[in-house]
Amino acid sequence: MKILIIQQKMIGDVLTSSILFETIRKQNPSAELHYLINSHTLPVVLNNPYIDKIIEFTPQVEKSKIKFYSFLKGIRKENYDVVIDVYSKNASALISFFSRAKIRIGKSKSYLNWAYTHPIDSQKNRNKGIPLAQENRLKMLEPLFKNIDYDVDPKIFLNEEERSQLKMQLAQKNISLENKFPVMVNILGSSPDKTYPLPYLAQLLNTLKAEFNEITFLFNYIPHQSKFVDELKSHCQKQTLDSIIDFYAPSLREFIVLTSFCKAMIGNEGGAIHMAKAVNIPSFAIFSPWIRKETWGNNDSDKKHTNVHLKDFKPELFKNKDRKFLKKHQKEYYSQFEPNLLKKNLVQFIQKSIKA
Repeated sequence: MKILIIQQKMIGDVLTSSILFETIRKQNPSAELHYLINSHTLPVVLNNPYIDKIIEFTPQVEKSKIKFYSFLKGIRKENYDVVIDVYSKNASALISFFSRAKIRIGKSKSYLNWAYTHPIDSQKNRNKGIPLAQENRLKMLEPLFKNIDYDVDPKIFLNEEERSQLKMQLAQKNISLENKFPVMVNILGSSPDKTYPLPYLAQLLNTLKAEFNEITFLFNYIPHQSKFVDELKSHCQKQTLDSIIDFYAPSLREFIVLTSFCKAMIGNEGGAIHMAKAVNIPSFAIFSPWIRKETWGNNDSDKKHTNVHLKDFKPELFKNKDRKFLKKHQKEYYSQFEPNLLKKNLVQFIQKSIKA
């Protein structure tokens, strides 16, 4: 059986959808499995032993009708038996349909169902005790398998050569993470409406440094975001500033390797948090008020990963408020997500991580 899985755009989505490969491989070890993704997300699936071939959807293909048509012809020549369109948008639906695969699975949407032989309805509530984003992806395997293993998590596969090279980069800058408690801080969300206010985040870092003398911080950002780093630092106390390790990982893959050396990841929920979890690093995720914690967060009973949402502390603010309203008023909601609400949870999380 030859299967193509399509998941374009965001890094966290590509990583999360990779669980399908491990699950399919357990059910059908001889299947040939291909993954269609955007080029910039490649680092999160490199060396994944469950994926036989990666097909990159480049910006050039996306922007050119001629190149896109040529891309479609290449997909058809692969003669897939099954296409699973996790992304389920106009372009991916066209790719699915053009493949001529006998089984074409996608999310059930009235304007896209023409492309699929098996449109699948998404669940709105958890039924399997795992993040809803994972449950709905695994549910797309129902047309293929009777018994689906829902006990699977996204994984990133690093090798010792990568880790050794990063150690050398750190050593060249006279940076050592030994005998310290390095924590990666995801200071920015994927967009401003998914970003915890920087003055509030600085207060949380100040609290952690006051509680744990051995703690040090690394920041996740890209060069053009340095102004936000400066803003965050402007709200930090001196002892916190002295604990910030000035090191920037120049590529996404090197950032993942650097994260694997950390003892914990804290900050805005998003791709960086998912990557930390995928290399088995404890995470503390601060959710945007308009994002459902049930979709991306682990269960509250999870002992390794912690998720916090304003709704956990002030549920009355969310009564009869829909997603559209919450997104429009996210600034007012974020302003009420004060550091004092989170401090106890965050300190307890670090205490558990130190003991682990």
